[in-house]
Amino acid sequence: MKKIFNYPISIWILAIGMTINVTGNSFLWPLNTIYITKVLHQSMSIAGIVLMLQQATGILGNLIGGWLFDKWGGKKTIITGILLSVITVLALSVFNQWTIYVILMLILGFSNGLVFPSMYAMAGSVWPEGGRRAFNMIYVAQNFGVALGSTLGGLVAQISFTLIFIVNALTFILFLLLVLFGFNKDQWQEVSDNTIGHRDLIGNESMIKNQLSHFIALMVISLAFILSWIPYVQWQTSLSAYISSIGIPLSKYTLLWTINGALIVLGQPLVNYITKFLLRTIKKQLLIGMIIFVFSFLLLYQNKSYFGFVLAMVIMTLAEMLVWPAVPSAAANLAPEGKAGFYQGVISSAGAGGRMLGFLIGGWLYDHTTMDVLIIIMISFFVISGLIFSNYDRGLKMKGRKRYAQCMDP
Repeated sequence: MKKIFNYPISIWILAIGMTINVTGNSFLWPLNTIYITKVLHQSMSIAGIVLMLQQATGILGNLIGGWLFDKWGGKKTIITGILLSVITVLALSVFNQWTIYVILMLILGFSNGLVFPSMYAMAGSVWPEGGRRAFNMIYVAQNFGVALGSTLGGLVAQISFTLIFIVNALTFILFLLLVLFGFNKDQWQEVSDNTIGHRDLIGNESMIKNQLSHFIALMVISLAFILSWIPYVQWQTSLSAYISSIGIPLSKYTLLWTINGALIVLGQPLVNYITKFLLRTIKKQLLIGMIIFVFSFLLLYQNKSYFGFVLAMVIMTLAEMLVWPAVPSAAANLAPEGKAGFYQGVISSAGAGGRMLGFLIGGWLYDHTTMDVLIIIMISFFVISGLIFSNYDRGLKMKGRKRYAQCMDP
């Protein structure tokens, strides 16, 4: 297997594809609220409802996308999602009536949801010996795409909102070309052999029980993932409003996310060292990450200084660099043969569900309590999530627990 900087070429292709795909998505999502309120003349509450509904269709897309990956393979599933996204964003560039816009945004949420489980499942299929490094590579590529797309989207929006949809479509088309021509026939066959080839296996009673225990572990880790996303999204909702309310300008708030993206990309050597020599199991990576999350939010308690927000963001970024890639990696270790796509679909849906709940809970708490109370409640979510992460493998057979819950990279 040919490698570049110790990563197989197939993983690099997946990472580039993820960056292109997320760059396209990120052209639109930061500006959605502005477009709905300023161009379509709807209220902020209505905009929030639409974005929540889009997350809901994204969850459906995640589940169906994971299921299709196991049935069709990665190529057909990803191409289906991309084509549907291209058609949808081109339609958005033509139609700006409110009802049509809402329908198209829901379809776009679904089509985007089809793609992500396949990307993560393929990472595990094309480089199974890579362990956590494969998923970490996709995670970094995803965050790089968010930073790139958000920046470029803001520049394009200054010219025309319609141009955003057109450029968005072009990025999806570029992603489609990469999928069609980036992988050769042997690489697609390798993915197919690791997924579809096992779908018709009929297990005995022991195998069924074993798969059930893995599915229960998946549900437990999904619950912890949901709870951990609820406080994280407060940085995009309640904390952004709070930072603005105490007189910190918007430019300094957006700089926090620039710091976040830069650290995720530049901090990979540090994370690789930590996971290779200090946190050599997935469970340790999850638990230490949750402890760091808690510490980052403790710094926000009664904080009103910009330096405090910067320090909290830096520490939180380290936590997410440990936790977010570890969760799909744990799901890949739990997945029985032929179920990799479905397991990644469940994890992707859990993340989207956590974001939905975070928008709802954070908004209500911000309106009806103080920021300090909100911070304490969010810390409790992290603590509960950490406790659940520490026990997600309890139902697995003792002889398999070390392999699945405390998997070490080669």
